[in-house]
Amino acid sequence: MPATAVARKRGKPASGERAGAGAGKRRRKADSSGDKGKSKGGGKMNEEISSDSESESVAPRRAEEEEQEELEETAQERKLRLAKLYLEQLREQEEEKAEAQEFAEDQVAGRLKEDVLEQRGRLQKSVAKEIQAPAPGDIRVLRGHQLSITCLVVTPDDLAIFSAAKDCTIIKWSVESGRKLHVIPRAKKGAEGQPPGHSSHVLCMAISSDGKYLASGDRSKLILIWEAQSCRHLYTFTGHRDAVSGLAFRRGTHQLYSTSHDRSVKVWNVAENSYVETLFGHQDAVAALDALSRECCVTAGGRDGTVRVWKIPEESQLVFYGHQGSIDSIQLVNEEHMVSGADDGSVALWGLSKKRPLALRREAHGLRGEPGLEQPFWVSSVAALLNTDLVATGSHSSCVRLWQCGEGFRQLDLLFDIPLVGFINSLKFSSSGDFLVAGVGQEHRLGRWWRIKEARNSVCIIPLPRAPRPTAAGS
Repeated sequence: MPATAVARKRGKPASGERAGAGAGKRRRKADSSGDKGKSKGGGKMNEEISSDSESESVAPRRAEEEEQEELEETAQERKLRLAKLYLEQLREQEEEKAEAQEFAEDQVAGRLKEDVLEQRGRLQKSVAKEIQAPAPGDIRVLRGHQLSITCLVVTPDDLAIFSAAKDCTIIKWSVESGRKLHVIPRAKKGAEGQPPGHSSHVLCMAISSDGKYLASGDRSKLILIWEAQSCRHLYTFTGHRDAVSGLAFRRGTHQLYSTSHDRSVKVWNVAENSYVETLFGHQDAVAALDALSRECCVTAGGRDGTVRVWKIPEESQLVFYGHQGSIDSIQLVNEEHMVSGADDGSVALWGLSKKRPLALRREAHGLRGEPGLEQPFWVSSVAALLNTDLVATGSHSSCVRLWQCGEGFRQLDLLFDIPLVGFINSLKFSSSGDFLVAGVGQEHRLGRWWRIKEARNSVCIIPLPRAPRPTAAGS
């Protein structure tokens, strides 16, 4: 009998069957363990999906973990972040500095260009078209002089006005309030121990560009020097042999030029209280004088019909002709151009390179008198806003006229009239160009040929409003 059969009979499995049974048992164990793992894993997945409370608690926990990670920044990372911030700040600061420097360079370049043009006498800012006619009610009238105003000056800071008159007094006015700040009274001839002052008509005044000194000249041949701030008398210059008719300080210095009816031009050093030199050339009484930064001055020769430019270092002069009458007033517009007025009613614009006027406006203030016997109104005063195209003229035609100088000063166009009754004996623009000051009298400053009874002896402050500039499209 075979062995397998014997084994089956005894109830024992054969060796092959035993191996197969062992493998089956191992598979069943593995399967059972896998089912257990699956059942456990499946339970967890089911719990995570179905449990709302636990999902809500997990989200904040993750956020807290992220915040904790951000808080747990290493020292190296913190240094790197701060370094980046510092570099960004430096970059922004450098950009701002570069912009500011570029803007400053543009401003400096513009200022240097203006200075060069000013020195060459070619600077001409266009402001005339912006000026609007003031309302008559806006003109302020300051009354204090008993007789006709003869001359006036405005301080460089535009805060005060000095006026003088035929009553021999000088008054300092506040521009803002219109009140008297100081009065220099008339001095009696021959009286001793009295305060210093003028004993005859004051014909001219000038103030230094730094506002320190005030000079005044009268018919008694005297030039008095005052401290402008306190109106304290400092010096008296003598030397002219006739009435002192014109005074001007050289800009940026304390050098004073004076002219007189004795036909001479004198140079003084006010800071050192000294006389420098005398120049001759006019053939008649000199009526007016002006000066700017260069070491030269211009004079109006009155009845000799000439305008002269005096070159002080060379002691030479240039002679200009153009008016047919007596030239009574003159003013420099810039270093190379000037404006003058005469009793033939004409106003002329001059260039220092030409002996004839660049522009001549006859009958600038119209005609007066009966039909067939008309005569032009005398031009008694002129003024120019420095380095611009704006000019003002005065007469006794019941108005002050404002003019615009054309391109290259070859034309003079009327802008508008400002009503003002009386002789306009003196005109001065403020440094800023915000207002014009007129010295008004019942009589001409040099004589008593006419008398306008309706006029008031006064100082008039005329505001010069400017039209708003049109804004650029899209701004």
